[in-house]
Amino acid sequence: MARYTGPKTKISRIFGEPILGNGKYLGKNSNPPGQHGATRKRKQLGEYALQLREKQKAKYTYGVLERQFANLFDEANRRKGVTGEVLIKLLEARLDNTVFRLGIAPSRPAARQLVSHKHITVNGQVVNIPSFQLKPGDIIGLKPKTAGNTALTSVIRGKNPKFSWLDWNEKENRGTFIAYPERESVPENIKEQLIVELYSK
Repeated sequence: MARYTGPKTKISRIFGEPILGNGKYLGKNSNPPGQHGATRKRKQLGEYALQLREKQKAKYTYGVLERQFANLFDEANRRKGVTGEVLIKLLEARLDNTVFRLGIAPSRPAARQLVSHKHITVNGQVVNIPSFQLKPGDIIGLKPKTAGNTALTSVIRGKNPKFSWLDWNEKENRGTFIAYPERESVPENIKEQLIVELYSK
């Protein structure tokens, strides 16, 4: 299973945002990684560097590697609508991301692990593919055996009310992917237009 396994705080320091993890080591005085991170005078980033940086931020945020991301962009480009917004919708519709948004797992990596270890069902069927694309109306739940595991169910916190494109049934421990989210509803600080410009070169 391909995934990023490198240092997480280093990535957060590159972008100055808690891209991976909770960012508890990311303070106001956090320096960029590298031997001269504290003293190096950084030049104004060029157009290409800004575009590449935004793509890398999106990849690390959603836990997607290069080829997967390129394929998602191609799919977004084929669909109707604004390509950048469609790309964000496709990233949000990934099964691992939705498990995280529903509050079943505390982080996207944890959600990815739950999915790949066959703890998650979609419409009653076990799905172990983190990149599985959900469609409006799909029901996400826990496998019956997993639902009885208090160690796993005790960390479920339920979805954040601001995620209006999802619905969570606390009694049954299952959620519904109601619709693709509108861009303004997605809290991630990603400038998707720069990604579109990068791939359009």
